[in-house]
Amino acid sequence: MTEYTHKPVLLRECLEGLSIRPDGIYVDGTLGRAGHSLEIARRLTTGRLIAVDRDKAALDAAPALLGDRMDRVTLVRGNFGDLPEILASMNVAGVDGMLFDLGVSSPQLDDGSRGFSYLQDAPLDMRMDQSAPLTARDVVNGWSQEDLKRILWQYGEERYSGLIAAAIAHRREGGPIETTGQLAQLIRDAMPAKARREKQHPAKRSFQAIRIAVNDELGEVERMLGGALGALNPGGRLAVISFHSLEDRLVKTAFGEWARGCTCPPDFPVCVCGRTPKAKLIGKRPIVAGKEELEENPRARSAKLRVAEKL
Repeated sequence: MTEYTHKPVLLRECLEGLSIRPDGIYVDGTLGRAGHSLEIARRLTTGRLIAVDRDKAALDAAPALLGDRMDRVTLVRGNFGDLPEILASMNVAGVDGMLFDLGVSSPQLDDGSRGFSYLQDAPLDMRMDQSAPLTARDVVNGWSQEDLKRILWQYGEERYSGLIAAAIAHRREGGPIETTGQLAQLIRDAMPAKARREKQHPAKRSFQAIRIAVNDELGEVERMLGGALGALNPGGRLAVISFHSLEDRLVKTAFGEWARGCTCPPDFPVCVCGRTPKAKLIGKRPIVAGKEELEENPRARSAKLRVAEKL
């Protein structure tokens, strides 16, 4: 097996944002390769870290990665959108901090057999949870041309979504599209010559869109945001790293709504709405990777970290 060196994104900024107490209870809702989890656990004494992931491979690898810090960690297989239910099943009434590193994890991208990459030929899969029923093969071969066009535009911001969706629909008339290599070549062939000459791989946006659809990633983020604030203790912090504009927009909107106070018109002499903020924003703008981190870890380029504290 090839040795894999994981570089957790915005690690120092996440740890500062969470403001970890040694006796606190924390959640890493996207365990992945355990880079963030390890550093959170190192800062705990009597506290506990609940590490959640839908990918069994991530949970299986975690004990070796966390080493002697495992005595402070509880591993849970599940979706972070189900966080309130997960905490209730553990009789945890509230936590002191939560971290969510959204999107596909580096090991999933690097393992060509998982079907996430357009650079390696493999069966069309893209499932973060390999026990889930829906695969990329199902989406590519079973969804209507209109639905394919919609997700390619909505989730991938692919300006040639119509051409690509039409090419997929035409190609599958002769038999199913089975592999990432077949799909990547089809997408490339469907695009105008000028698009094929761009620095970015022609299939990047489409693969992202299909992956988001397969794993209902935006739906999971919405469910997580719907339950996260209620799961925090007063003074607890929520830190979210997003890599896609649609994810970041959901986070920004939710945080802004939590931080809003009185909504009465400015000319009202006194407040009559009674609305008070539920959280405060830690920093007015999202935190992004600095030059040094980008040189060491190019995957951090699109990362944005937002932090909010429950009042």
